[in-house]
Amino acid sequence: MPQNLTPSGLSGRDPRLDFFRGLALVMIFINHVPGNPLEALTNRNFGFSDAAEGFVFMSGMAAGLAYPMAFVRLPLWRAVAKCWGRAWPLYSVHLVISMISLAIMMGAAYWFGAETMWVSNNVDHWIAAPVQATIGIATLGHQFGYLNILPMYAALLLMTPVMILIAHRSVWLMLVLSVLLWIVTGETRLNVPAFPNEGGWFFNPFAWQLLFAIGLAAGMRLKSGQRLVPNVAWARWGSLAFLIFVLAWMKIGVVQDLGRSGLAFLCDHGFPFYITDFDKTFLAAPRLLHILALVYFLSTQAWVMRLSASRWVWPIELMGRFGLACFALGTVLSILGQSIKAALIYDPWVFDMAFVFVGLALQMGFARIKWQLAQKPA
Repeated sequence: MPQNLTPSGLSGRDPRLDFFRGLALVMIFINHVPGNPLEALTNRNFGFSDAAEGFVFMSGMAAGLAYPMAFVRLPLWRAVAKCWGRAWPLYSVHLVISMISLAIMMGAAYWFGAETMWVSNNVDHWIAAPVQATIGIATLGHQFGYLNILPMYAALLLMTPVMILIAHRSVWLMLVLSVLLWIVTGETRLNVPAFPNEGGWFFNPFAWQLLFAIGLAAGMRLKSGQRLVPNVAWARWGSLAFLIFVLAWMKIGVVQDLGRSGLAFLCDHGFPFYITDFDKTFLAAPRLLHILALVYFLSTQAWVMRLSASRWVWPIELMGRFGLACFALGTVLSILGQSIKAALIYDPWVFDMAFVFVGLALQMGFARIKWQLAQKPA
């Protein structure tokens, strides 16, 4: 397809947002079929953050592009309804894919002897207390493994109106308050409680709201043709240097030992865990700093815009444009892949590779169909 006929070119959308959101979905799918060789190529092997951080940041950016003007042009209740109305499809899709995934896992265990599926992905708690866990599924207190990002996203959309109202007065005030909430969350271990099992949500919305808020602020500035953080040489080189250091940390044992010794020193001198650890639930500082450095550096590179608008990455861009639909399909396919692998006596790498490629092709084809249907007049 010619470059000027890509979906972003037709709608005036920023192609980087759709491309990187689609790329995040590709990596999420690959990582959600554990054991396949392609896992070694996903971004979690090259830095502290993974595709989830990128997905949440870009979701914040998308919200910053989509909703703030509604709070200027519409009555407050209608503007709030636009944000909260988006949370309802997320909740609905989460329930549907949770039930489909549960049926797949139970079917693999019951009919095909995939014994590990009885205890995988938080299913064992549902088997032990099905009444309580079913209530937990409906109230989002019980979330199966690999199906826990949509509840967090829905919770963030419920917070979005407050973020936007504050940001209309001052973007930086909104970000300062978001940082304070992140600190309070870490200090008090604040989280949404799980039910019926103990603990809280794996993706803690009170912590992850900081990354979403930064994306929201960046989206609001982008909407007005500005950058949240200026494109200056020292910041570009600084972010690149940090990314290279983190890469060395991940790949070179000596560097990793020195880095962990530094974090241990900070921990011994009273710094809290959300600064010195890599905790994903509370979005610890190393993960947060890595994704922010990566986003900043990529946002300053002209080649990134050219790549994102290229016809060669159009299938990935389409996945990003129809992110919810592709995520739902990819999640169900990944659970199917896990269940098939658990039922196999011998699990060859050829099957893993074939399943990943077929699964990605199905998602890209599904996105293509969604796009074609969107082009037809009502």
